[in-house]
Amino acid sequence: MKSWIAAPLLALGTVAAPAAAQTVPVPSVPAPPVPPAPPERPACREVGDLPFLVIDAGSAARLGAIGLDRAAIFAQMRETSIPETMGCWAMPVGNFDSQLVSVGMAQWNFGTGSLQPLLKAWKRAQRGNFRRTRKALMPVHGKTIFSHACLAVPVKPGCREKILAAHGPDGKLDPVLWGEFNALFESDAMLQVQLDTYLVLLEAVRQDLLRVFPEGPITLRKVRWAVDTKVQQGGFPLDEDLARLRRKLAAMPEGDRWDRLGAIFAWYGALSRSIDQDGVQRDWAWNLDRWGCLLDRRRIDPEQYEMLHLTFLRSRTAIGNSGRWQALTFERRAKIILGVGSVSGKADGECLR
Repeated sequence: MKSWIAAPLLALGTVAAPAAAQTVPVPSVPAPPVPPAPPERPACREVGDLPFLVIDAGSAARLGAIGLDRAAIFAQMRETSIPETMGCWAMPVGNFDSQLVSVGMAQWNFGTGSLQPLLKAWKRAQRGNFRRTRKALMPVHGKTIFSHACLAVPVKPGCREKILAAHGPDGKLDPVLWGEFNALFESDAMLQVQLDTYLVLLEAVRQDLLRVFPEGPITLRKVRWAVDTKVQQGGFPLDEDLARLRRKLAAMPEGDRWDRLGAIFAWYGALSRSIDQDGVQRDWAWNLDRWGCLLDRRRIDPEQYEMLHLTFLRSRTAIGNSGRWQALTFERRAKIILGVGSVSGKADGECLR
C-alpha cells in the first residue's frame, strides 16, 4: 500500500532557468486518515465482572487450559460486546438486519434462533416468580415475548407481526419495547444467563481451536479470533478448505508473499467502498492506511499472516443479508489479529511511518 508520487519531467524541449531562479516543487502528501470519532452510547449497565456471577468449576478448569481464567473470561466478554453493543449487557435493536430483535452482549436474536434459548433459561431460573418478575420488567410486551409463538424456532407469524408492530417508521424498536428488553437483559438473573451461554460458546471454541490449529500453540490471539468468528458466523471453515488454503500458502513463492496479502486488503477496501456494505463507513479508510503501513514495514508475523488468510476464507462466506456484512466481518477479525484497527468507530493500535 505504498504511496507513489509522480513528478512530471518538463526538461525536454525547454530552456533551463538559471540555477538561482529554479525552485524545487514540494510534493503534497495527503495526511493519513484520522481516527474515527467513536459513536455516542446511551447510559447502560456495562459488561464486566460482578461478585454474584458464578462460573461452573468444571468449565473454569477446561477454559483455564487455554489461558482463560475468570479475569480473562470477562475481558473476552467485554471485547465481544464492544462491536455488538458498545460494551453494554443489553442494547436491543430492531429488524434492521432482518433478525427481528437482537439483544444482549453477543446480540442474540430471534432470526437465527439464538435468543429464544436465553429467554427460556431466564424463565426456568425464575421458577414460581416468573409471572410476577416478567410483569415487573416487561409489563407491556412480556406476555408476547415469552409466548409459545415467540419462543419457537423459528418464531411463529403471530409473534413476528406483534414485534414488527412495535417498531417505529424508521425500523427501530419503539421506546417501550426497547426499554423493556433493556430492563430484562440488564437484570441480575439475565446477566447470569448471558454468562452461562457465553461459557458454552467458549467451550465450543476450545474444541474448534484444536481442530483449526491442530499443531498449536493455542495463543490468546487465536482464542480472541475464534470467539469473534463463532459469535458472528457460528463456525469455522471445513477441514478440506483449511487444507487447500494451507497447501497454497506452503507452495507460494516468497516473492509473492506480501502482494498476496495486499490483495486481501484491497478486497476489503473495494468491498467497503461498494454500495451494499454497512458498518464500516467510519473505519475502512483508517484501517487501510494503518494496515498498509504494517504491510510496507513487514510488521506482520507468520501467525498473523496465516490467520489473515483464514479470516479472508471465512469472511467471504458471510451471507447475512446477501453478504451485506462481509467487510465488517473481515475488519473485526483483522483488528484482533493485527492489534491495529478500527471497528464501530473505536480505533486501537497504530503504525507510524
